[in-house]
Amino acid sequence: MDDIGWFLKEDLDEKGDITSDALFSNETTEAKIIAEQDCIVAGLQEATQVFKKTGAQTISKVKDGDFVKKNTVVAVIKGPAKAILKGERLSLNFICRMSGIATETRKLVEKCRKINPDVKIMATRKTTPGFRKYEKKAVKIGGGEPHRMGLYDAIMIKDNHIKIAGSLEKTIKIIQNKIHDKPIEVEVETESDAIKAAELNVDIIMLDNFNPEEARNTTYKIKKINPNILVEISGGITPGNITEYASFADRISLGYLTHSIKSKDFSLEII
Repeated sequence: MDDIGWFLKEDLDEKGDITSDALFSNETTEAKIIAEQDCIVAGLQEATQVFKKTGAQTISKVKDGDFVKKNTVVAVIKGPAKAILKGERLSLNFICRMSGIATETRKLVEKCRKINPDVKIMATRKTTPGFRKYEKKAVKIGGGEPHRMGLYDAIMIKDNHIKIAGSLEKTIKIIQNKIHDKPIEVEVETESDAIKAAELNVDIIMLDNFNPEEARNTTYKIKKINPNILVEISGGITPGNITEYASFADRISLGYLTHSIKSKDFSLEII
């Protein structure tokens, strides 16, 4: 069973929609999904899959990634009344949550790229269990980057790795001797560790919880050692301070994009 099948099962269990089943038999109807706020739309593809599984047809009026104004009809749903009602809440959950993430990502990307057209705005692994791939997809729809999807697809040396291994230098060298097909990123909390990581020729250095001035100065020193090293800023980044890092960072990552976003408001109304 795929994700959407499991999500539907969570709502329907073995008994189904007992309210709609008691009220209706073979009635057909139409509904429209309406944006209740200006936003970037995301999640329409998933909503379409939800209704396909319940037995209804979705006619999209816009595309994921489009900006829409309040009161825009983003999709029309046709089919059995019970099929539409079965998929109503799950489809809206996808659209509301993903549109919230995509909209906020787009806003931050546009703010930062006015300052530095090359900076990348990236999500983190601070995601909802079971829903990560959809939250990361929404970040991409908004113009951001997903960063790594999990522990399995990228090298990221963090403080606890270093504490267990014994030292920053030892940790980096162990990884460099064993991993040859993926970029090596290391998270540092001090300028001295950033310089040491640069001298060891890692691919990406993440400056964690640096204030803007410290981050700028440290980035300059890293680039002086090796201009090809990417500098990522993370930790304590908010919509209010992100532009203070945009001019010199290669990447800015923030958990805010997936753990603190307010969903956008959409409604499904029977026509």
